Amino acid sequence: MTAATTRFGPVTVIALDDAEGPHFDLREDAFPDATPEDWAAADALDPGSLTADGRWWLRFRSFAVRHGDGGPVVLVDAGIGPAGSPAADWAPVPGRLPEALAEAGIGAEEVSTIVLTHLHTDHIGWAVPGDSPLRNARVVVQRADVTAYERAAPSAVQDEVLLKPLREQGRLEVVEGDVRLSPEVRIVSTPGHTPGHQSVLVESGDDSLLVTGDLLVHAVQLVRPELAYGHDMDAELARRSRMAALEGAASRGSLLGVSHLGTAWSRTSAGRSWGAADPDRRKG
Repeated sequence: MTAATTRFGPVTVIALDDAEGPHFDLREDAFPDATPEDWAAADALDPGSLTADGRWWLRFRSFAVRHGDGGPVVLVDAGIGPAGSPAADWAPVPGRLPEALAEAGIGAEEVSTIVLTHLHTDHIGWAVPGDSPLRNARVVVQRADVTAYERAAPSAVQDEVLLKPLREQGRLEVVEGDVRLSPEVRIVSTPGHTPGHQSVLVESGDDSLLVTGDLLVHAVQLVRPELAYGHDMDAELARRSRMAALEGAASRGSLLGVSHLGTAWSRTSAGRSWGAADPDRRKG
């Protein structure tokens, strides 16, 4: 697995694959309203998400956002983690995010911030204190997600192994709504998949990139963004967030950085036609 890189002014964004493997659910069960025509269009856009025997194949991907040459790194999402991570009961642990960072020329100590799009276990793995080398980074989470997992009964694994230890170490940063991290990088609230789901928008001049997290998890949501996804905690709120974010991306001409599709980059076109994108014009 190799990194894919694209540049936005002074900011470089690197897509990093932690792992890949089958989803625990059938895609037809996860998207019960999708039609055969929807699946055919989605498979044409993203053939790598369907195996020869019909399984839904996921990539578990993070994005490193580096400011300048050798500047600080913001990591968006933290993958499935090491062998004993919370995702071990379903995801193909161990992941290889530390190796992927090193291959991209990024030392673990250079990661100053980890933005977790949400607290599902396949996005938090290398942010969990313990075996992770990412020991210096503050971890940014939306308050709505923190509240939801703190109140979960019985106590959620996210609260026990992630939130409490990070709080004790002084590394948990809880935010509400949209937050600017730098002149080029902004957190954008996109709730619904979880109560505090957030995306990350990178902008420089007329160029922009939206790192979507699980705002969308399959190309069928690019074919029909209004489709309900069975693992959204609030399907209607997630639909509204997805529609608004993709319409905004289309109006800006934004590239999309996607977590689970076969390729790291997708693009919108007038809010209606969606597909894989080649960011070569900004590579560097």
